[in-house]
Amino acid sequence: MHASPARRTPPLIGVLAAVGVAFIVVPIAALLIRAPWSGLVDQLTASGAWVAFRLSIEVSLAAAGLSLLLGAPIAWVLARSPIPGRSVLRALVILPLVLPPVVGGVGLLTALGRSGVVGRWLDTIGIQLTFTIWGAIVATTFVSIPLVILATESGLRSLDPRFERAAAAMGASRGYVLWHVTIPLLRPQLAAGLVLAWARALGEFGATITFAGNLVGRTQTLPLAVYQARQTDPGAAILLSLILVALSLLVLVGMRDRIFAR
Repeated sequence: MHASPARRTPPLIGVLAAVGVAFIVVPIAALLIRAPWSGLVDQLTASGAWVAFRLSIEVSLAAAGLSLLLGAPIAWVLARSPIPGRSVLRALVILPLVLPPVVGGVGLLTALGRSGVVGRWLDTIGIQLTFTIWGAIVATTFVSIPLVILATESGLRSLDPRFERAAAAMGASRGYVLWHVTIPLLRPQLAAGLVLAWARALGEFGATITFAGNLVGRTQTLPLAVYQARQTDPGAAILLSLILVALSLLVLVGMRDRIFAR
C-alpha cells in the first residue's frame, strides 16, 4: 500500500532531516567509538568517579524535589490566579530555562554569596551556601524549576474543571478536591516535570561550577568531573560522559509516553 501524498516526505525535507539526525547522533557515536573500553572497570571503580556519581544523584534528586515543591505552586498561580502582570511573572520564572547557566550562577553568587544581597544576612546566622553541596542543590534547582512549572501549568490548563466542580458540589472541601481530585489528575504532568527537572539537574554545569565550585568530594558532580578529567585524561572524560549519556537516555526512554506525543 502506497502512502498518501499528504504522508510522503519531500526529498529536500528528508535530506535535511538525515543531516540533522547525523548532527545529533555522530557526536554520541564518536564517544562510543573513541571510548577506552579496556580501562572501563578501572575508571568506574575509581573512588573519584564514584563520589562524583553519588553527588550527582544526591544533588539532582534533591533539586528535582525542590523544583516540584516550589514550581508546582508557581504553576498553579500562573494557571488559575487572576493576578496582574501574570505574563511578566511567567517570563521571569521561565527565564532560567533560556538564560546561560553561568549567568544564573553569577546571579546566585551575587544574591546568595557570603557578601551577596541576601547571603550576607544568611552568613550572620551561620548559613553558607557557596562551595557546599547545598549550593550545588540551589544552583541545579535554579535551572531545573522552569521544567516543572511548564509541565504543571500545561496540565492545569488542560484539566477538565467539571471533575473539580462535581466534587465541590457534593460537599468536598477545597483541600479534599485538591488532594483527591486535582493532584491525581495532574499526576502524569507532575511526574514528567519531576523527571525532566531531575535530568536537567543531573547534567547541570555552568551554574554549579560558578556558585558551588568544583571541589572533589564536596561539590564536584559528574559533569564537573568530566570537565576536570578532560584536562588530564581525555579517555576518562569520555567514559564519564557515556555514563551521563546512558542515564539521560534511560530517562527519555522511560518517559517516552509522557513527553512525546503519538
